Amino acid sequence: MRKQMNLVAVVGAVSMLLIADVAHAAQPYALVTGRRDPRIYAINLAAASRAQNNNTGNAIVARTLVNPARYDGKLLGDPANIVVSEDQKTAYVMNHHGAVVNAEFLQHGGRGNISVMDVAKMLKRENDDSVRALLAVHDLGWFGGVGLALLPDAIIGSAGEGWLAEAGSNRISIIDRRTGGLRGQIQMPLTGPGVRQLRAGCPSWPVPFVSPTPPPAVPILAPDPAYGCFPDPEGIALGKGSDGKTYLFSGNGGTDDVAVMDIERALAGAPVVESAARIPVQAGPFGISASPNGRYIAVTGRESHMTDFEGNTMSIIDVDHARQGLPGAEAARVQIGADNPSERGRPFWTAWTPDGQQIIVTNYRVNSVSVVDLTLALSHDKKAEIARIPLSRPDGQPARPKGIAVTPDGRHAIVSGGPNTITASATKLSGMLHILDLAARTQVATVTGVGIDPYGLVIVDAIDGD
Repeated sequence: MRKQMNLVAVVGAVSMLLIADVAHAAQPYALVTGRRDPRIYAINLAAASRAQNNNTGNAIVARTLVNPARYDGKLLGDPANIVVSEDQKTAYVMNHHGAVVNAEFLQHGGRGNISVMDVAKMLKRENDDSVRALLAVHDLGWFGGVGLALLPDAIIGSAGEGWLAEAGSNRISIIDRRTGGLRGQIQMPLTGPGVRQLRAGCPSWPVPFVSPTPPPAVPILAPDPAYGCFPDPEGIALGKGSDGKTYLFSGNGGTDDVAVMDIERALAGAPVVESAARIPVQAGPFGISASPNGRYIAVTGRESHMTDFEGNTMSIIDVDHARQGLPGAEAARVQIGADNPSERGRPFWTAWTPDGQQIIVTNYRVNSVSVVDLTLALSHDKKAEIARIPLSRPDGQPARPKGIAVTPDGRHAIVSGGPNTITASATKLSGMLHILDLAARTQVATVTGVGIDPYGLVIVDAIDGD
């Protein structure tokens, strides 16, 4: 049996230069999920943009643990997504498989949890490699946590998997922000009007769930032709209808579509709240985000879980048409990442510019970022992808971009990327953060040593970390 390396020892051996000459006040920081390295990386973006810090880890201010370490010293957690509170004082981190040792859990379907963290403490150098910024850890209530959204009194978290399997979820949890208690759980229908299944012969599974009912057999790993019975909700976003109500949208990796749900009904205790038929997209979506005014939802067509197929499009959903089940709910579908329709870019995550006029999308397979013009996309102009920015790493390896965010001034896009290099016997901090100038359409800086297979990130601004 091969001896497993202690992740604490590995990361402790990495040479880290922490910024000593840059004040924290009134500067933008990126908080990046280290994913297989279960820490959140706080990166000073001003320092990262300096020429002397390019292609180094010098701009990393601190790396804070998302869970107390196991008694044997191994780090626990699988941070895949992160959002911040309205006042930017609190961060909520989705641990995809919960409190696991990543080198020991090389599968899917772990029970998700959410770490609640103090942002100011996350920016302090003295809190590096500690749990001093960790306030609480909440149980998600289901498996394979992905999406996160905040309401004034609630955390909404989607579960994209079943127990120890990559398929088998129809759950979105509603968690009390003050106590961390599970207040409700949306159950997405598996059969009936408006439901899109991708294969016949799906098991009969009651919704809402009624005990006792034996669990259906589901595929352990994708791709598998037995997929397509469960929606497996992944990314989620909150849209605004012209009726003044808020609607929850989920990108469903299992059924290659987008669902729209009446969140007010869910908060009143109803478990089944889909408002209209689901909206098919090219392939199983992952990244999803709402425009600043909440009228549109941008979602990627990432990949099929039934066959070995990766998408190359991004869809724009019209919130009003979607909530009413009207034609044109998918207001636009834009090919991105490649000129050849047969080339598959595997679009991953989406972000909007602050003015709501452009959508920025990461293309994992072709190592680039697409810039899509909203007006051109809605008019079905084939040139709606107005720019394609290539990404590069100093080691010459593929960038493999995933997460993305745009700075509040709209000048820069911040991109996380890198392969999953963790195995049962070795780890390597292969993740990087890329800074792009959106006006010049070019990569201007790279931060190295940012976790392992980093996913989500968020930008906090004007936070005093001293």
